[in-house]
Amino acid sequence: MKAWAKTLDPDSKSGIRFVADPHAEFTNALDLAFDGTAIFGQPRSKRYALVVEDGRVKEAHVEADNTGMSGEFCRFFFLSSLGLL
Repeated sequence: MKAWAKTLDPDSKSGIRFVADPHAEFTNALDLAFDGTAIFGQPRSKRYALVVEDGRVKEAHVEADNTGMSGEFCRFFFLSSLGLL
């Protein structure tokens, strides 16, 4: 997560909080795990970003294909990095 934060928000000004989930507890609770065993040797988390306000999830942005940044997920990070969200 440090690498993501350093790349996407090097000055820590966006308000985005990057949080790791090393045991996939949160990921499993959100049902966002996928079987990555063939490539990674274990289940993995889909890429996702949540907009949380006052402790409640207001928006969820989930990478659709588990292979890379595309579509809505990429748009969310791009606009966030520009301070437009």
